[in-house]
Amino acid sequence: MEKLELIAPCHFGLEAVLKREITDLGYEIAEVTDGKVSFYGDWAAVCYANVFLRTAERILVKAGSFHAETFEDLFQGTRAIPWEELIPKDGRFWVAKATSVKSRLFSPRDIQSIMKKAMVDRMGMKYQLSHFPESGPDYPVRVTILKDEVTVGIDTTGTSLHKRGYRLLTAKAPISETLAAALIMLTPWKKDRILVDPFCGSGTFPIEAAMMAAGIAPGMNREFLAEQWENLIPKKAWYDAVDDASSRIDDTIETDIQGYDIDGEVVRAARENARNAGVDHLIHFQQRPVSELRHPKKYGFVITNPPYGERLEDRKALPALYREIGQAFRGLDSWSEYIITSYEDAERYIGKKADKNRKIYNGMIKTYFYQYIGPKPPAKRPAAGQGGREK
Repeated sequence: MEKLELIAPCHFGLEAVLKREITDLGYEIAEVTDGKVSFYGDWAAVCYANVFLRTAERILVKAGSFHAETFEDLFQGTRAIPWEELIPKDGRFWVAKATSVKSRLFSPRDIQSIMKKAMVDRMGMKYQLSHFPESGPDYPVRVTILKDEVTVGIDTTGTSLHKRGYRLLTAKAPISETLAAALIMLTPWKKDRILVDPFCGSGTFPIEAAMMAAGIAPGMNREFLAEQWENLIPKKAWYDAVDDASSRIDDTIETDIQGYDIDGEVVRAARENARNAGVDHLIHFQQRPVSELRHPKKYGFVITNPPYGERLEDRKALPALYREIGQAFRGLDSWSEYIITSYEDAERYIGKKADKNRKIYNGMIKTYFYQYIGPKPPAKRPAAGQGGREK
């Protein structure tokens, strides 16, 4: 069994959530750094990570790492990586993305060009080829240089993991599926608790919650780049991961997950997305403004992504909107409320300081995850004939 180091990038600020996911899958953590978690596994782990991880953006196989202060260092370090063990002679390979932070080498285009030349030089010598047909599967390389330390990985995912395949219709400024899943996992919400999103948009929060509740793996209905890597991963490994995912699904459960939006067209789009995800029967969508947010039951959760007001004309409406949010919260006195927004006056107009506030980068936008933590529901009494308390 070959031991690999795999790299899973994620949103900045959510590394702990991804680390827990990887540990729950049974893999050993190698390192946690800003925006990524590295872990050990075999080639089957590539399949499992792509199919099961909800909060990773993609899965890379680490090809190598080295120190480089000059382009000659970069060339020689790249050339020393045993590319022939990963990429077949007909493989299509290129440096798809180069990122440099606080390093002497900072030009992405030059980094990409020099690394490609080094790869060709190494593989040409090993395969005794002067020209590569590149007619086979894709092996895109991604490189990050941080303080002159170069980390090189081959992307196994292709289209980012936030593309689950269910969101065919989107509202304005939708939250990504991976970020929505991570935020839900930062809360104590469980499938037997109420969850309401009063600004549901495309339905991402309710759909991700319903998929978690039903045990539906996020990647089981899409394709991955490395499925074509038959020189490294047998097809059976992918079938086994998907079969395992299928065996864990229980979509007969009862849930109380609701999504509201003031726009009827948006609500219809959310319903269609939920249908594509196979969870439409687990979610109640309704056209309703936040001013009508109410629920007869206690101890529920609001998890939502209200408008940020990124455009100047939209910002004028934010104070009134966030006052409405605060008023609605006051009517849900036993509930917990979680809001992600870039609006820095959110607490002021909601009228209450959050119990916790977590800074999270949503792409290039700095956002805040305001957490208003309500009381826990009373412990359930044991059934007749059973001792002890529910844990």
